[in-house]
Amino acid sequence: MKTMQAPIFIKDATIVNEGRSFLGSVLVLNGRIANVFEGQLADSEVSDEVTVIDAKGKYLFPGVIDDQVHFREPGITHKGDIEEGARAAVAGGVTSFMDMPNVKPPSTTIELLEERYKIASERSVANYSFYIGATNDNVEELKKVDPKKVCGAKVFMGSSTGNMLVDKEETLKKIFSEVPLLIATHCEDEATIKANTAAYKEKYGEDADVKYHPEIRSEEACFLSSSFAVELAKKYDARLHVLHLSTAKEMELFEKVDDISKKRITGEVCVHHIWFDDKDYATKGTAIKWNPAIKKQSDKEGIRKALNEGVVDVIATDHAPHTWDEKQGGCFTAMSGGPMVQHSLNVMLELQKQGVFTMEKVVDLMCHKPAQLFNVEERGYIREGYYADLVLVAKKSWEVAKKNLMYKCGWSPLEGQKFSYKVDTTIVNGNIVYRQNRVERDAPMGMRLTFDVASDSIKGEE
Repeated sequence: MKTMQAPIFIKDATIVNEGRSFLGSVLVLNGRIANVFEGQLADSEVSDEVTVIDAKGKYLFPGVIDDQVHFREPGITHKGDIEEGARAAVAGGVTSFMDMPNVKPPSTTIELLEERYKIASERSVANYSFYIGATNDNVEELKKVDPKKVCGAKVFMGSSTGNMLVDKEETLKKIFSEVPLLIATHCEDEATIKANTAAYKEKYGEDADVKYHPEIRSEEACFLSSSFAVELAKKYDARLHVLHLSTAKEMELFEKVDDISKKRITGEVCVHHIWFDDKDYATKGTAIKWNPAIKKQSDKEGIRKALNEGVVDVIATDHAPHTWDEKQGGCFTAMSGGPMVQHSLNVMLELQKQGVFTMEKVVDLMCHKPAQLFNVEERGYIREGYYADLVLVAKKSWEVAKKNLMYKCGWSPLEGQKFSYKVDTTIVNGNIVYRQNRVERDAPMGMRLTFDVASDSIKGEE
């Protein structure tokens, strides 16, 4: 762990935390939140020995925890890498990320996984964890992973990179019944997608317009796969987390449970699925081509409703950069995925301004619930004794443009979008890592996330 900065006093912020918004101040000592004060403090009450941040008129949130990013390292670093991804993350108020295993070589062994942790320990200004990837033949390796040190096992139940498609039912049964990890799934039915692809190629040719993408990677493909995953989880009492849900129909697979620690089957929604809809293909084209696809307005509205009602649980990005050249072409040739980690909090706060969510709900979905869902130790809240992962946000109009992007790929599907809130300062483990449009050059590295779980709690009671 790097040496901590001087004590920090964040004074007179509007603190949004645990369902409340109130005027208050926070003292940070030795990387932790030492005190949370409620009410306005006089200047005489602040010691000269601390770095004071005047937060009057600004909002203070816990740091955002993004449970799904693709930072592309190792092996695909022409698109992005861990250092660049983490810098973009803290610029967007994301203080912790969980990175996916479909890199080159894929992170399907503990040895390969630990190599990525080493890279992050040397280069990431944000806190980090990495999923181990499941394949048709590595179940025994998955069973060796310590759930206190790794966020989960990623299972691609649909098209994927390399050999990571898990399409053998016997393998899936073994993963759900034997692996002592949270199982995070990409759910799209491969047979349905292949049949749709063949039909649309025959009808529209190899250069079919991207507007057909949500019809090929259809609601049916998503629901068939998601419902199968839920069925397996219920049968084997596995701890299942379904990623990037994209249809209103899938919401019926999940239940509202007041105590998320008792919720065995949870769901994630990505910001692009509640910001864009299929009408946006006409102007955004392949810039908004993702897997699963952005679908109808009714899907967008249904997912928003489920988030507000607590039926599904967290917001993430599925940040997945490609070069702009790789995003060119039609429905079958342009790469799927795009960069979002720098702007996810902006999107959610804009939706708050539009009345879709409350400010408290935004913090719950992006900070509290990810911490609860993954049992992240001592993060996700503004609580005394917790790590000081904090983000200060100003109410300030600004526009996304190439000149203010921090992505190696150099583009964003949000270019030209005006937002009403802007990240002012990001603090990770008590260190100011981002302030007023720039990442601190000598910022210490983030920490490896740890999880307050045991194998028996993930697999359920025997």
